[in-house]
Amino acid sequence: MIECKNLKKVYKNGDVETVALRGVTFKIEKGEFVAIIGPSGSGKSTLMHILGVLDTPTSGKYFLEGKEVSRRSEDELSDLRREKIGFVFQSFNLLPRTTVLQNVMLPLVYSGMPIKERERKARETLKYVSLEENKFLNLSNQLSGGQMQRVAVARALVNNPSIILADEPTGNLDTKTSHIVMKTFQELNSQGHTIVLITHEMEVAQFTRRIISVRDGLIEKDTKSNAH
Repeated sequence: MIECKNLKKVYKNGDVETVALRGVTFKIEKGEFVAIIGPSGSGKSTLMHILGVLDTPTSGKYFLEGKEVSRRSEDELSDLRREKIGFVFQSFNLLPRTTVLQNVMLPLVYSGMPIKERERKARETLKYVSLEENKFLNLSNQLSGGQMQRVAVARALVNNPSIILADEPTGNLDTKTSHIVMKTFQELNSQGHTIVLITHEMEVAQFTRRIISVRDGLIEKDTKSNAH
């Protein structure tokens, strides 16, 4: 599903070079649930941006579903992001004065799908992440943090992407709500979704099946988790 070969990333600012990744190699198979964990400045966010096709490596190769990503045009990359990758962010990134349903329908706007069909798909996906139906017409800023994150997960899923990338998805949530959101990810994974989660918290990483620890731009260890 994902293969990274000797990824390096150097940011240049005038004469100053910052090395974010120093040669990272790993594979993620279809159906895996993986946490990429590391402290601030470890390179995990840079890695997330490369996996999400939001940035390109300075050198090395990134393959998504067997195809090398770095050789693609800007238009192809944007199609890839839209069709293959579902993003879930710490700050939810929902449109605040828009209904839950409209937020989830948003990724389908570009698909050419008729509006009735878009609405049906959005409702189906919201039920799939266990959001109560009486919330579908609420504005997203009328929801609790946990509910907002479920809406964000539904929006990530609605296009049926190959992979879900979750960037610190519990960062703005209390412990109890974090656990509910992580259980949702576990359920999605048990139904066959491939999920890559970026976090700096080991407690959150423990919900996944495999933990890749990153430090100073390198993989420090890659271990199976005890989660079921």
